[in-house]
Amino acid sequence: MLDTALNVNDLIFLAKGAGMTLVVTAISVFFGTVMGIAFGVIRYQIGPWWAAPITFALDVFRSIPLLIQLVLANAFVTTVLGWRISGFSVACAVLSFYTAAYCAEIVRGAIEAVPPTLRRAARSLGMTWAQDMRNIVMPLATRVALPSWIGLALGVMKDSALVYVVQVVELLKSTQILITRLQEPLFLLMICGLFYFVISFPIARLGGYLEKRWSND
Repeated sequence: MLDTALNVNDLIFLAKGAGMTLVVTAISVFFGTVMGIAFGVIRYQIGPWWAAPITFALDVFRSIPLLIQLVLANAFVTTVLGWRISGFSVACAVLSFYTAAYCAEIVRGAIEAVPPTLRRAARSLGMTWAQDMRNIVMPLATRVALPSWIGLALGVMKDSALVYVVQVVELLKSTQILITRLQEPLFLLMICGLFYFVISFPIARLGGYLEKRWSND
């Protein structure tokens, strides 16, 4: 029989950490996706030269490790600007821009995958640019972008483990606290991995279901 000092209160503590992971991920993916769609459409529409400033800014968020971004953003906001902002807000803001940087490329690539002949046909029928994007381009681009977007969302959820550096107690930080107290690292990391699996698996299966359903339409 497994001999462990882990009790129900510890499991509740881990569950609260998992809840924080979900909240940070949901907020970051939502705002990151909204910004990513906007940036992706702008980059596609105005071309690479005019979109160079946006491209450079997005490259910064893609190139610098997330851990460094979190530390620098927290130091800049609290020390340089002197704002009293919680680590939770800093974490969500940084992760949102981090998500947007990758989502913009996904959106741009998905739009470019839509055959130009469909767009020309839509314009020949008298559709405006907005109608073309809403009724033709975005529905088709969504099908192309979904698998990559699901992968991005799952990646952001796992990357959210780094927000401990701004004093956010999410799932991995909760596990580390219990490891320090109980001295059972392997067992607790197994429990932590199980929590991550329970969170991730439904999202991955939903993405697979939607992809299969749309491929049959």
